[in-house]
Amino acid sequence: MNLTDQDVEEILKLLEQSPYNELKLQTERFTIELRPETTGTAGPDEPTAEAAVPVEIVKPASLPEVNAEAGDIVDVRPPLPGTFYRAPSPGAEPFTEVGQLVEADTILGLVETMKLMNSVVSGCRGEIVEICVENAELVEADDVLMRIRVAADG
Repeated sequence: MNLTDQDVEEILKLLEQSPYNELKLQTERFTIELRPETTGTAGPDEPTAEAAVPVEIVKPASLPEVNAEAGDIVDVRPPLPGTFYRAPSPGAEPFTEVGQLVEADTILGLVETMKLMNSVVSGCRGEIVEICVENAELVEADDVLMRIRVAADG
């Protein structure tokens, strides 16, 4: 199952129109938690505050399953379409670099979809051999973000 931008927009509209103040969607690949948040309260003569969705980093519910042998190159793809970030915040060091050794649960980057940050994890032990997209680049679910050479015990 791939969520499109339109799917996420529809989910947010449903949350806005519902009497509930929280939504949690969990699949085998990821978990999304949404909570509307107001930026303040307004007095009788003041305009009402805009609603905002807090940015929250969500780790996948389970690690991606990688069926590869030692030396194989694995393509890492985003969990959702959105904007890919190589670092946790602007100006921070990237999560990973080419040549870095990673574990199966190493966070490689974040994909922002509708103000929700979804972690991208490697899914295997190995070495990053290529970073295929630039920081802050829009990505689709079938794009390759990075390539990892699987370790012998990985």
